[in-house]
Amino acid sequence: MTRSTNAAVILESINTRFHWLNSKWEVIIILFCSYQSEINGGDGIVLARYLHMNHFDVELVIPFGLPQSRTSMEHFQYYRSLRFPYCQEVDCSREFTVIIDALLGVGARLSLYGEYRELLHWCNQKNALRIAVDMPIGVLADTGDADEGTFQADYTFSPHGYKRSAFLLPASHNYGKVEAMEIGMPQTGKWRVWTVEDTKRTISRRAAHSHKGGFRTGLLITGTDEMPGCALLSGLGAMRLGIGKLVIGTTKNTQAFIGNTLPEATYRLDALKRCAEGELLDDIAAVAISSGLTERLLIKRALEHLWNTDLPLILDAGALIPGVFKPRKAPVIITPHPGEFSRLTGYSIEDSQKNRLELAVQFASQHQVIVVLKGMYTVIAFPDGTGYVNSSGNAALAKGGSGDTLTGMLLALVATEKDIKYSVTNAVFLHGLCADEYVKQKEERTMLASDITEYLGFIL
Repeated sequence: MTRSTNAAVILESINTRFHWLNSKWEVIIILFCSYQSEINGGDGIVLARYLHMNHFDVELVIPFGLPQSRTSMEHFQYYRSLRFPYCQEVDCSREFTVIIDALLGVGARLSLYGEYRELLHWCNQKNALRIAVDMPIGVLADTGDADEGTFQADYTFSPHGYKRSAFLLPASHNYGKVEAMEIGMPQTGKWRVWTVEDTKRTISRRAAHSHKGGFRTGLLITGTDEMPGCALLSGLGAMRLGIGKLVIGTTKNTQAFIGNTLPEATYRLDALKRCAEGELLDDIAAVAISSGLTERLLIKRALEHLWNTDLPLILDAGALIPGVFKPRKAPVIITPHPGEFSRLTGYSIEDSQKNRLELAVQFASQHQVIVVLKGMYTVIAFPDGTGYVNSSGNAALAKGGSGDTLTGMLLALVATEKDIKYSVTNAVFLHGLCADEYVKQKEERTMLASDITEYLGFIL
């Protein structure tokens, strides 16, 4: 794919997203390319040419030496033949509307010291729209590491698909809003980003002759007298997302507390104890064990019996016990937050966040489970080494109870849909999409976990 095509789609995205831009705005494009042939500013040179041709006031700056790769030099010579200007030093006295970082080649990384650090500090301090091409200078493509002083983009336009570091901390903070653009090349690899188009394509539609038995029965074990809300939130998630029948295994006081709000469910007292004794209900399609449970020994004994069944299991919170995982034919879905994942793996939270994709798939493959590693850009890793990064959701979900709602939603789709990968990924995506819809209308900090299911009907 040529540099011209890359630049064309970037320019189209800029014009579409920033329709207020016109030739009165001043744009500076800085090429961080010089001494290594792999470090390549070709996209930036072509983008500068296109912006000139569209009558923008563009300053192309190449402060650390002219491009060295053959392709970049060809584009640079053509740019010069059109008598478009360039310079090798930034005029720091000028004010620019847009600053474009283009392009540090994928896989390359500069040590941000001396003149580099000074220039990036200038970029980050200016009151301008900052755009990175492909990825911001100062981060690597595949890890979450980011140098101090890394280019702080408001938007990153990536014509070659998403980079892993766009979803890993702390590097993801430097990307701003990421937009991967279609340039006619197939996106390959075992990982990809899950979008609304994927959910539209894969979630099933209900036939007119459907009945509740066709959407099966789920068993949800959750809630204590001290934490009855866990059962309510998980139950609402399951019922709102369409499970045919729901049995909630909880305490007598919790049943009394949530029964009026969720009369559609049936209740089974002491379900955890019964499972620990090997007593299971008939006609159950899937089992979820969620928050609020504190009897660790009882949970472990229940899991030992459930492990010998052919029922899909969804495990959250207190059910995430190190050492209980062993191979089985039916799927196991675990939903740890970063702290829980750290306890399962032995890695620090910081290391887990920097390498979320690799560690999630490593754990999934080793223990033959599906890992839903929650957080910003939730990671869904499968035992076969493939996975998805969820593109929905925002900081409104950072509140107690949102994980309980997700557990119920997972139970619903795992019980009712045929494809386990789509079931899990769609539950995660819809969960985040409800939060995205909420913040279009209200301040994100005001959202409650119970608001998530209120938006499900509209989202669907």
